[in-house]
Amino acid sequence: MLSVSKLCTSSLRCTPRVVTIGAGHVNKWTPLRAYANLVTKKPQPLWQNSLKTFQHRSSAISLRLASDSSQKSQKTVGYWLMTCSGMVFVAVVLGGVTRLTESGLSMVTWKLLGEKLPKTQQEWEEEFARYQQYPEFKIKNKDMTLSEFKFIWYMEYGHRQWGRLIGGVFLIPAIWFWVTGRLTPGMKKRVLAFGTLIGAQGLMGWYMVQSGLEDRFQGESDVPRVSQYRLASHLGLAFVLYTLFLWSAFDHLIPAESIKINNTSVLKATRRFRMLAHATKGMVFLTAISGAFVAGLDAGLVYNSFPKMADKWVPEDILAFTPKLTNFTENPTTVQFDHRILGTSTLALITGLWWLSRKKVLPKRAYLAANALLLMGYLQVGLGITTLLTYVPVPVAAGHQSGSLLLLSNAVWLTHELRKLPK
Repeated sequence: MLSVSKLCTSSLRCTPRVVTIGAGHVNKWTPLRAYANLVTKKPQPLWQNSLKTFQHRSSAISLRLASDSSQKSQKTVGYWLMTCSGMVFVAVVLGGVTRLTESGLSMVTWKLLGEKLPKTQQEWEEEFARYQQYPEFKIKNKDMTLSEFKFIWYMEYGHRQWGRLIGGVFLIPAIWFWVTGRLTPGMKKRVLAFGTLIGAQGLMGWYMVQSGLEDRFQGESDVPRVSQYRLASHLGLAFVLYTLFLWSAFDHLIPAESIKINNTSVLKATRRFRMLAHATKGMVFLTAISGAFVAGLDAGLVYNSFPKMADKWVPEDILAFTPKLTNFTENPTTVQFDHRILGTSTLALITGLWWLSRKKVLPKRAYLAANALLLMGYLQVGLGITTLLTYVPVPVAAGHQSGSLLLLSNAVWLTHELRKLPK
């Protein structure tokens, strides 16, 4: 309540009146309302205003620093994942070279933390004597010298030690990131999956080697080698592990870009393109696994001509084994034929995917990924044909195997860029 009776002058007779500011006048500006606010407002001390300004700026700086710290943390995790992915890539290359140099059966024992490296002449002779008890030496390498044995032993030893190094590079930072809270709940689940796959990969590697040490090579034409089924499983696990590492690294380092598509028909076409990209990625993976059967059966050393196989499009012995289904995984001719068909089909699919990408609305980096996929696809097929025509030389064959992983990397990159399409 505000009394204004004193405002009346003595020369004018006015009845004292009480002016009431009710609820209906609160939001209306009047001279009387402005005067009331002025006389009732309590002045704020200067130090309180300064304190509020300081608190506001401090909060803004804290939020900015927290955001920068979180982004830096995510980048660190991303670099770690990319390092693990790169190390798996190197492991695949080392495994391919070990296979091509026929070194995989040189170490006849397996220990979780690593085998002892022979240092003296006596230790090397003892290791060589153990190797001589198994089929590969008895049937194939009877004339091998100790010096030749050392070469293949070092090849297998390097491959195994690299695998153990991957485990250490993964495990130690994983524990640190987990304890310091740098992993999101979803990332923690992935880390557990990565660890499981690394352990399974190591066990599968030894299980594969055991198949080549068994006394099951009784025929005159039998060649001691690991099971092609276990070899394909070993390679398949490596490809899956590599893909998951790479995908997660992309999540942290180059998150997929979002695009706006207002036209429903255009959005549907882009979504269909994404489905085709995933199908292409699956075909790349399937072709690589069929290549493991080619390597396991030495199928690259039969029918070294292209595009025909001994002047025929379909060789006569393509279904020579019984039952018929075993031809697809045990007959070198059929396995090579299948790999040719899968390779050319995948290349055709990649070419079609690239052509369609020119006509679709996609994120900017997706166009670059499609170009890289096309280029790597033709290079990989060229390496495959060269490997076949030159009777599988180690450098070219190793390049062909590495190329399959690079091709899969480009397919993963393309599908990752298409993650955030509008719903």
